[in-house]
Amino acid sequence: MTRSRKRNEPRIGLALGGGGAKGVSHIAFLQTLEDMGLRPSVLAATSVGAVVAGHYAGGMSATEIADRLPQANFADLVKALELIKQSRATKLKGQGMRKLLAASLPVHRFEDLEIPLKVVATDFWARTPVVFEAGDLVTAIRASMALPGLYDPVKLDGRVLIDGGSVDPLPFELIRGQCDILVAIDVSGEKQPKRKRRGNMPSRFEAIFSAFQIMQASIVQAKLRTADVDIYVKPKLENVRVLDFHKHREILDSVRDDVDDFRAQLTACLEAY
Repeated sequence: MTRSRKRNEPRIGLALGGGGAKGVSHIAFLQTLEDMGLRPSVLAATSVGAVVAGHYAGGMSATEIADRLPQANFADLVKALELIKQSRATKLKGQGMRKLLAASLPVHRFEDLEIPLKVVATDFWARTPVVFEAGDLVTAIRASMALPGLYDPVKLDGRVLIDGGSVDPLPFELIRGQCDILVAIDVSGEKQPKRKRRGNMPSRFEAIFSAFQIMQASIVQAKLRTADVDIYVKPKLENVRVLDFHKHREILDSVRDDVDDFRAQLTACLEAY
């Protein structure tokens, strides 16, 4: 990991949003912080953002996280997810994801993290956010990414939990009071019609998950109208599908301009502090 924060340096809070495979791009922004010799003081995350944040807060560098992506366990996960579109199955039970997280995360409890982390899931019946910041990290992340249609919900303490993006896809407000510079990385991406597709009609699978992402984008835009965010970054990430983890190199390459802009904004904030 990077060096510890000096006494007079501003505290940086980092919120990482959900977006399926687009969340791979979070790694590029973490790498930028490391290149600048900076380390967040607190993290908040939803869904795939929670996966990346959990590894990072647990002690892994951005490079170490990126090196994990091509490994067989991620490839096997992608294959399992792709089977949904080719079979009668409507969702996965989630045990495979739990095992993957347990094997991949450097620590399994919030109390053992090197950086404080808040992970958001959604209480299905109450329709409210559930914020984890203590206890079992694996369960929290598994619940935060329980995307309807892909994974069974998580049952915990009498509640039914689903993907945190349903209510809070970019949970920057949770850490506003714990940092001096608040950074929010929105990886919801953009969608454009494919020219060869007749009538610009999406596939059934694409329509289901894109509708969920449209909802998330609306929530984020509504929050930003009243939010106090110092740096908001939203890479274009055009037409990256929720399961395109095998395109991790392309995804990382596609955000280079956004990373440069992020570096410039962060430098300005640090100079003004």
